[in-house]
Amino acid sequence: MAKEKTIFVCSECGYESPKWMGKCPACNQWNTFYEEKLTKQSGSKYEKKKEAIPMVLNQLEKTQINRKLTGFSELDRVLGGGLVNGSLVLLGGEPGIGKSTLILQICDKIKGEGKVLYISRRRISRTN
Repeated sequence: MAKEKTIFVCSECGYESPKWMGKCPACNQWNTFYEEKLTKQSGSKYEKKKEAIPMVLNQLEKTQINRKLTGFSELDRVLGGGLVNGSLVLLGGEPGIGKSTLILQICDKIKGEGKVLYISRRRISRTN
């Protein structure tokens, strides 16, 4: 089983540190550290994971994603054609505008198609 270790590397000079630092001690640049994962296969040394290669967006191949309609045409339009299976949607806005009501109505419409998880954070304020 592969073990993971995290190091932080300065993007300016390549200095490596076991923890994040605001200022690089080698080149004195601020906020240049990025996180890099190292993996260790059984009996070997830690090795850097393969880096992602940046690509121009219009050169990417389009893949078809199955979407589920929510039953609310405007919401489906905003979501790019409906909900993507296994995706996460964050809905935010001012208090009292109907976020919870909308989500509960969506959950009611799609509950027959599989499992639905609705997580809500309710802020409770105290007054003295």
